[in-house]
Amino acid sequence: MRRKIVAGNWKMNTLLPEGELLVKQIEFLTKELETDVEIIIAPPFTHIATLGKYIKDYEMNVSLAAQNCADQEHGAYTGEVSAKMLHNLGCKYVILGHSERREYYGENSESLYKKINLVLNEGMSPIFCIGERLEERESSRHFEVVSQQIKDVLYRLRGVELAKVIVAYEPVWAIGTGKTATADQADEMHAYIRRVIGDKFGDYSENIPILYGGSCKPSNAKEIFGKEDVDGGLIGGASLVAQDFIGIIKSF
Repeated sequence: MRRKIVAGNWKMNTLLPEGELLVKQIEFLTKELETDVEIIIAPPFTHIATLGKYIKDYEMNVSLAAQNCADQEHGAYTGEVSAKMLHNLGCKYVILGHSERREYYGENSESLYKKINLVLNEGMSPIFCIGERLEERESSRHFEVVSQQIKDVLYRLRGVELAKVIVAYEPVWAIGTGKTATADQADEMHAYIRRVIGDKFGDYSENIPILYGGSCKPSNAKEIFGKEDVDGGLIGGASLVAQDFIGIIKSF
């Protein structure tokens, strides 16, 4: 049975005191929470060391993720943060290929392949984001785009490496556009992603968690998570409100 996962991507939000308060609220709300859902938070780089220590000291049932990493192991790369540095701080996961990184910072498949290998080499797991933009959905190229994103990066891995990857599908066209992706549309794409992975890796695809990353909230999470090929969510704005984040986790 595939893992159930809810990951909170805080993006470039919260100062450290605000992040500490949010983690304390999550800790309080999860204390009596009986769930088999794996909970992940991805705070800004500036928070990782402090929040990682808090999570460890209070034995929270929460794993730590980074929102990105460098595509080089070490060296003269001013402003970058390596996979090794993140692992040293207690990160278990690294989000890679988020639509905002692809759009605003020009990340491409070659750099993402390098990053995935560096993350895997450190014993961490990549949360690999894929998804189509509005014009690609409207021109009926969404399956083609998503398939190519998978083939350009994940097809270059070995099966044992792929087994450590989490995939997150982001319908970029449904984020901040006023358009809404239905639970059926999410499930359709998740099932397609699993088939594309299966074409290369066979049975490995059945165990790969595929998360939904398109404006998931407590009000729609239950319907989305109820779909066969949706294994959880990569949550943006709702992860910044502890009660909303826990509400999504309870939707399983």
